[in-house]
Amino acid sequence: MKRLLAVLLFAAAVAAGADARPLTEKDLLRFQWVGDHQLSPDGSQVVFVRTTVNEKKDGYETALWLVQARAGATPRRLTNGPRDTTPRWSPDGQTLAFLRPAGEKEPRPQIHLLPMSGGEPRALTSLARATESIHWSPDGKSIAFTASSREDDFPAEETRKGENDEGDEEKPKESDVRVVNQAIYRFNGAGYADPTRATHIWVTAVDGGKPLQLTKGNYDEGGIAWSPDSTRIYFVSDRTDEPYYDPDDNDIFSVPARGGDIVKVADIDGSLSAPTPSPDGKWLALRGEPAKPIQSYTQPELYVVSTAAGSQPRMLTGTFDNDVLSGLAGDQRAPRGGRGAAPVWSKDGSAVLITVQEQGRSNLARVDAATGALTHITAAKHDLQSFSTNGTTTVALISTPTVIGDLYLVGNGGALTRLTNVNEQLFSELTLTAPEELWYESFDGRRIQTWVQRPPDFKASKKYPLILNIHGGPHAAYGWTFSHEFQWMAAKGYVVLYPNPRGSTTYGQEFGNIIQYRYPGDDHKDLMAGVDALLATNTIDPKRLGITGGSGGGLLTNWAITQTDRFAAAVSQRSIADWGAFWYAADFTLFNETWFRKAPWQDPADYVARSPITHVEKIKTPLMLIEGEEDLRTPPMTGGEMMFRALKFLRKPAVMVRFPGETHELSRSGKPSHRIERLQHIVRWFDIWMLGAKDEWYGRGLRTADSR
Repeated sequence: MKRLLAVLLFAAAVAAGADARPLTEKDLLRFQWVGDHQLSPDGSQVVFVRTTVNEKKDGYETALWLVQARAGATPRRLTNGPRDTTPRWSPDGQTLAFLRPAGEKEPRPQIHLLPMSGGEPRALTSLARATESIHWSPDGKSIAFTASSREDDFPAEETRKGENDEGDEEKPKESDVRVVNQAIYRFNGAGYADPTRATHIWVTAVDGGKPLQLTKGNYDEGGIAWSPDSTRIYFVSDRTDEPYYDPDDNDIFSVPARGGDIVKVADIDGSLSAPTPSPDGKWLALRGEPAKPIQSYTQPELYVVSTAAGSQPRMLTGTFDNDVLSGLAGDQRAPRGGRGAAPVWSKDGSAVLITVQEQGRSNLARVDAATGALTHITAAKHDLQSFSTNGTTTVALISTPTVIGDLYLVGNGGALTRLTNVNEQLFSELTLTAPEELWYESFDGRRIQTWVQRPPDFKASKKYPLILNIHGGPHAAYGWTFSHEFQWMAAKGYVVLYPNPRGSTTYGQEFGNIIQYRYPGDDHKDLMAGVDALLATNTIDPKRLGITGGSGGGLLTNWAITQTDRFAAAVSQRSIADWGAFWYAADFTLFNETWFRKAPWQDPADYVARSPITHVEKIKTPLMLIEGEEDLRTPPMTGGEMMFRALKFLRKPAVMVRFPGETHELSRSGKPSHRIERLQHIVRWFDIWMLGAKDEWYGRGLRTADSR
């Protein structure tokens, strides 16, 4: 009987494989994402945010789901959504707090409480501005949160409720003119900052009542954590008026939970974040980045500090030369309702659990709180993005090149037991393949890691067109995580090469910072060496090479085609063309000596030499430029618009594709339709110039360029 069952299962698998089809760009509409998972206090179940696409509304919807923390359990929907996020268990596990908009026409999220015994959620807060976080006190009586509301918002609301139409004078219109006196005054995705509203800490009783504002003033606060005895709240803040003149310097403070004086708890020559108290309340675990020397890239480290007055933080991971509490680059983290990793203490307070990133992998590790000795809990080729634990049971969110991201129980020896498979139905229809890992030597002998995503029906006897895909950052890393873009390009018949050149993270401090004051430069040579290494396999057609990348990858794409004409086509996305223009227009400053030693007018030659626009006349490669019209990180006028106008002046083939309403996050969390169209434009451009496809989209301008 068992033998017959095995034969039948095998036959079913073969049949399913025979019916499998290649991935398409529009499969994005059926993707589902897991995010912000939280293990219940007793370790029996996990609540998580499940994100889906609403194709009709061209957006994303989020709802809370629940799954038992055991193999074979079936997840069930807990809330209706469509914009529920940030689930947080009460300490006794009887109530779930989460964020939900105040109403259909009131998009500002407010805290709601859901009794796990049954019943409907009730709103706990009704502030004038969005509630941004949820933090239960250990005694379960209060919830702390952050918001940019002000105390004077409440009287204004009460006054409005008492108003009537008779005899009311029309209020004067508020001015929409912005007065700017800060060098950083707008943010990609968030828009213009409101200098009259800092983000502050509030606390509210779980049984209701008016929330109490604990912090005030001009400085933002965040990163809340309660002391175990529920008497104090720790938080993160940079309490300087214009912090961009100096290296990042977030410090850790505390404030009494019932109000009172703020006390500085921890400070280094650098930036601290993610305060996490030990079970006995005597220590804080912290994520930190030293400020000296000033570098282009500084690895994050794990610190601990005593909560006793006057204590100095102690670095625990100083001998671990790699990233902690960081991540990998990809296009498939949850576009809504996600969260990153933070340090978590072991139940007995002897160790701290963190994520570690090494050579394109992200795993879970244990760090001894006394000695700093680091032990891997998992050590697989995957992307462990975040984890939740009660000290006994641990659940992690993990992605691989063939899994977008699902929940796994982490057992002894790093054994993984899958709890969710949210894309099972879709992926059962698809042919997905894992990439090949490849190491090669660059021009100076330095070893570079890359991945090669081949078409599902790859045959070594054929020669394929190649797309070199470059990550941004520049301090980021590709790795063992899912990428819709790479899988789809491969499904369209391309071999995709995605390396981690020098400057990438997950290879140590020296490797990450080596491009300081030399960007772009030797990293470009690393990329070209990767192309040569793949050409040496005799499976790539040297006349059909394409290149693309976004952000820092867009800069390197622009740069590469000014240095070589080996590429048949290029697609530069949300790029930089002129470093001087970028210095003035980006949403962050380069006032410190991170990428350049001086300001543009102080050393114009350096900015000019490293700007692709300087060398634009050398370009022979047909170039597509993709821009988000609301991108404040790499504003279009400092990148794609410059390259496009210059190439049109030179009568060279170029086209610009602009996405209304999209920010720098177009490829990761833009509108689903725009994400799909972006992929279509990229591959269509390569099809035209590398495969000889008929041009039905861009021809008028290109014919003009060719004919003159």
